Amino acid sequence: MNLDKQSISHSFSKAAAKYDESAFLQKEVASRLLERLELMKIKPERILDAGCGTGYSTKLLAKKYPKGQLVGVDIAPGMIAKAGKNKSLFDKTKYQIADIEQLPFANNSFDLVFSNLALLWINDQKNLFIELNRVLKPGGLLIFSTFGTDTLMELKQSWSKVDQAVHVNDFYDMHIIGDQVYNAQFENTVMDRDIITLTYKTLTGLMQDIKAVGAHNMNSERSRGMLGKSKLIQLQDAYETFRWQDGQLPATCEIVYGHAWKKKEAPKGDYHTYQVKI
Repeated sequence: MNLDKQSISHSFSKAAAKYDESAFLQKEVASRLLERLELMKIKPERILDAGCGTGYSTKLLAKKYPKGQLVGVDIAPGMIAKAGKNKSLFDKTKYQIADIEQLPFANNSFDLVFSNLALLWINDQKNLFIELNRVLKPGGLLIFSTFGTDTLMELKQSWSKVDQAVHVNDFYDMHIIGDQVYNAQFENTVMDRDIITLTYKTLTGLMQDIKAVGAHNMNSERSRGMLGKSKLIQLQDAYETFRWQDGQLPATCEIVYGHAWKKKEAPKGDYHTYQVKI
């Protein structure tokens, strides 16, 4: 991908103040990701929330692992400021600004790396997983969620009938993500997916929700101009073809989940395949 990191930081910082009011999807996925942790036999001492946003997931992790040392990082200063304000008096979580592609931590620093819907906002996914592996201790766990290729497929198809510009962020295929986790020297990798369909009365409602959480198109090749009235009408007409009989407009979100363990010792030429649940 070719994402504009400065725009990402600015957009999420701008959205931080009212982010939690609109982040119902992010909260739902965080809950599902935490449910997966229930199956893991792990008692982490140091935990990293990579792409922590306003600290919603970080607080849930702190509750789940009350003896753990929590660190939350995010590229958006506004998000980190909001997370700090959301802390309770006795919350010892440390929040700091950082790009998860270049983490400011030593090798083998964490027992658990948790990341909820943050892996979309990176340019080099292959090297990202290498970086997350680097900061994990041997035998440590990586667990994450991200968006899959079917996300916002109705919006993508509708835009394709208007023009050929880039209007929607690109999303990675689950199998490619699994390959990249494996290639980053993780083992026992498991990938699975959910389809969550949001519904709206109008296309405007969908667009407003995307803007409210700062998640609009960040591709550096995106169109920089204002959306004209003519194109907006064309887009609305194209999206109308997806309207359900009950009057709702669907917005598909493919949620990809993954977890994997950092190898306890250097690989010795053994081969490993990851599991995929559909």
